[in-house]
Amino acid sequence: MLFIYRLLINTILFFSPIILILRLIKKKEDPNRFKEKLGFFSKKKKSGKLIWFHGASVGEIQSVLPLIEKFEKNKKINQILITSNTVSSSNIIKKFRFRKTIHQFFPIDCNFISKKFINHWKPSKVFFIDSEIWPNTVNNLHNKKIPMILLNGRITKKTLHRWLILPNFAKSLFSKFKICLSSSLESKRYLKKLGAQNIKFFGNIKFSQSESVSPTLDKNLRNFIKSKNAWCASSTHYNEEKICGQTHLYLDKKYKNLLTIIIPRHINRVDTIKKELESLKLKVHVDEPKRKISSKTDVYLVNSYGKTKSFYKECNNVFLGGSMINRGGQNPLEAVRYGCNIFHGPNVSNFKEIYWFLKNKNLSKKVNNYKSLANLLGVTFKNKTQPKKIKKNFYLIGKNILNKTYKVVC
Repeated sequence: MLFIYRLLINTILFFSPIILILRLIKKKEDPNRFKEKLGFFSKKKKSGKLIWFHGASVGEIQSVLPLIEKFEKNKKINQILITSNTVSSSNIIKKFRFRKTIHQFFPIDCNFISKKFINHWKPSKVFFIDSEIWPNTVNNLHNKKIPMILLNGRITKKTLHRWLILPNFAKSLFSKFKICLSSSLESKRYLKKLGAQNIKFFGNIKFSQSESVSPTLDKNLRNFIKSKNAWCASSTHYNEEKICGQTHLYLDKKYKNLLTIIIPRHINRVDTIKKELESLKLKVHVDEPKRKISSKTDVYLVNSYGKTKSFYKECNNVFLGGSMINRGGQNPLEAVRYGCNIFHGPNVSNFKEIYWFLKNKNLSKKVNNYKSLANLLGVTFKNKTQPKKIKKNFYLIGKNILNKTYKVVC
């Protein structure tokens, strides 16, 4: 099976220049750094011990930042390499003032490129986050006897069935991990079925919290938000912004000074979203804090990464996107840490156990359409409550998970 996989990945490599050009046109690649995906390096390796973290995109990278902060303080570690696949995730790293940590884009998992990458960086330990399993890289690391750890391993029922189409191939990969730290009890069971050996479960590391102070919004923008009945729609996908616009129009019939803040999952869609909302006769202000915001603004549309926490600090109510469409939802924990009431659609399979936990704590509500979302938001506008005790409990839970994880993987 590995032979067939290598044929397929080499085919992708052959067409990669065309793929990369198309992605550059769509602004999904960094024009100055896209060559990293072909095995070229823009950073240098320092002498000494290097550890490597790899995650697909923003969510995976953000989930391990608290752990990386701990490794930054470890004197035995000289350099920390983070790789990911998306421009948005690379921008997240820029927001932190790390001394040892650098970012590179993950190269195409072609065998000779993978070997070149490993030989250049010479990691002493590698962490794969969530469900990022790349066969050539896993095999090449194993052949060099470099320990691999699956961090916050997440295997859904759908993913399990895909892997079990080729059970021997799955076992040959998952059995090579020194430790598999699962994100849930369900994932722990599924990892065992896939052939993983040393499986542990301490809790989802996404409960942990970065020690870095989150950026603060411009004073005028903060005052503007506080003067409104504001709510935030975060990590929205195609068609969900329209639902948010409809929610605003429905609420606007009952509440004055209404403001909807939308933070799309992919900011390259901002222009399209703006046009769509304006077609609903809504007044849209694209995030430019230094430009005066009209008092008649209906929707504040965020067009940059790294500000999500700042908006959570100012809003008591957050709708998490990817849940009204069939995407499995987005992680709500960051919003909960700031005491926000959580609203989501029916599709939250990616974070099933987390949403179950929130539901039992009466911290999240499921909505099926814009009317049900508007009605629940109306209730919170009247009460204006914030679950401060839950904020504290979440901090303690996350700290415990982080400490246990660090102790095992250090």
